[in-house]
Amino acid sequence: MCAKKIEFIVPESCDKAAARTFLRKNCGVSARILAQLKREKDGILRNNKNIKTIDVLNNGDVITLNLPEEKNNIAPVKGDLKILFEDDYIIVFDKPFGVPVHPTKVHQTDTLANFHSYRQKELGESYKFRAVNRLDKDTSGIVVAAKDKYTASYLFNNIEKIYYAVCEGVIDKAGTIDKPIRLKEGHSIERTCADDGARSVTHYKPLLSVNNHTLLEIKLETGHTHQIRVHFSFVGHPLAGDDMYGGSLEYINRQALHCGEVSFIHPFTKKKVIIKSELPSDIKKLTV
Repeated sequence: MCAKKIEFIVPESCDKAAARTFLRKNCGVSARILAQLKREKDGILRNNKNIKTIDVLNNGDVITLNLPEEKNNIAPVKGDLKILFEDDYIIVFDKPFGVPVHPTKVHQTDTLANFHSYRQKELGESYKFRAVNRLDKDTSGIVVAAKDKYTASYLFNNIEKIYYAVCEGVIDKAGTIDKPIRLKEGHSIERTCADDGARSVTHYKPLLSVNNHTLLEIKLETGHTHQIRVHFSFVGHPLAGDDMYGGSLEYINRQALHCGEVSFIHPFTKKKVIIKSELPSDIKKLTV
């Protein structure tokens, strides 16, 4: 059974291109998806007729990908969900702190994925939960999820994110932290800056300083686990509440980090989508 149809119209610039070339280079369809669709009945159609990926296309042809039905195997659990954006392809959540994105050994039923699964069940929907960006359990803010594997592949590495964080101390100039990060020796979660780590680059701009704390706007050039937290600890300005990396719990009981804005080009409308999330109250209190 087909779960979703995705259609592309061949432009004049792709006249006489092979179907594989058009789908891979012009539409961003991954090789893995194409390999799967070739095994599916009516997986790839041209003007409602089956084609092979080596077949030559003509200007104006309608290419249809029939993505196979998927089952969501995550346990449905009722919980609060704040949805910032939704259409047939994408759903965007405003995740509170304290909620993991995916189930883990410790958190099997209290995650964003569980709450989303419950909503799916109520709506009679079934598709895999594909979070395109991930946040730590105690980081709040925007999580973008795709409703099919093509959209997930298209959005991967193509989402621009802006984070807001409150660090300890006063930072009065914009700057960049370019320092490699790796797993800390003897630890399974904690990271550290080290020359033999993966290249990690964080750009930041101070917005205001209050009571020896600074609110920062942050953009990541690279995205590694705990990157923001590790980098600001490394430069002597750990995030407020981030006791793993030297921050104090005096004013807030979790890392003061929030994903406050995401933007991306929609895979089908080709329009830019900008989604924002307000700072939560516990972080706001640090800025007044």
